[in-house]
Amino acid sequence: MNVKAPVIMETIFVAIAIIVYSLTSNTFFIYNFLYIGTAISLGLFLMAKNKPYARNIIMLAVGSYLLIYVGILGHENMLMSGFWYYLFLGVFEAAVIHYLIAKIAGPFLFGRGWCGYACWTAMVLDLLPYKTPQNERKNWGYFRYVLFALILCIVAGLFMFKVNNLELVMFNMFIIGNVIYYAAGIVLAFKLKDNRAFCKYVCPITVFLKATSYFSIIRVKIDSDKCIECNKCIKSCPMDVDMLDNSRKRLNGTECILCTECIKACKQDALKL
Repeated sequence: MNVKAPVIMETIFVAIAIIVYSLTSNTFFIYNFLYIGTAISLGLFLMAKNKPYARNIIMLAVGSYLLIYVGILGHENMLMSGFWYYLFLGVFEAAVIHYLIAKIAGPFLFGRGWCGYACWTAMVLDLLPYKTPQNERKNWGYFRYVLFALILCIVAGLFMFKVNNLELVMFNMFIIGNVIYYAAGIVLAFKLKDNRAFCKYVCPITVFLKATSYFSIIRVKIDSDKCIECNKCIKSCPMDVDMLDNSRKRLNGTECILCTECIKACKQDALKL
C-alpha cells in the first residue's frame, strides 16, 4: 500500500468533518470524524509498513468506537433500523449521516471499504479461523434483500401504529440486532467455513453498498503483463472476487472490501490499489 494513503485518508476525513459541522453546527461531528480518520490513517500507515494485524487494529479502533461509544453509551441506533428511524423523523443526524457517508455516497469513492475497515460485526468475524472460503459460494444472496425489506417494514410499522417510547424501542432494537448479527455471523462462519459468510448472504447494508461500489474510484487493479495467472489472488480473497478481471463487471466485483489480501498474495507485484 502506498505510504501516501494515510495522509490522503486523513485529509478526506478532515474535509468531511468540516462539511458535516457546517451543515449541522454540531461539534460532535468534528471530533467524531477526526477520530475515525486518524484511526484509519494510523492503521493504513502500519499496513504500508507490512505490520501484521494492522487492518484488525483499524477495525477494532473504529468498530468498537461506533458500537460502544456512539451506539451503546450514546444510545444511537447505528444499524439499518436506526437509519430508517431517523430518516422518517426527518433528522439529519446520527445514523443518517453515518449511512450517507459510509454506505451510500462514500462507496462511490472507496467501494466497500466500510466492510474491510470499520464494520463492528466483521471486526469480530475476521478473527475467526476461516479467513479464506473453504467451500464454493452459495446462491443465498437474496436473503439480504428480504432482511432489508423486513427492517424497513418494521420501522415503518412502528410509525404507522404510533408506538410509544420509540427512542427506547430503537435502542433495544440496536442491542438485540447486534446480538443476532454476531450470533448469525459466527454460526455461518463455522457452518460454511467462511468468516465472511454473513457479509455475503445476510447483511442488509450490502444492498446500499453493492449498488454504489460498482462505480468506486478506489479499486484493486491488475497489470496483465505481470500476471502469470497463478490464481493466488483469487484463492486469498475472502469475498471471492475475480481479481484477474479489471472490468467493473468482474465476478463479485462489488464485494471487494479493499483488504489487500490479494495484493499481498501476488508474488509478481501485478496487483495495485
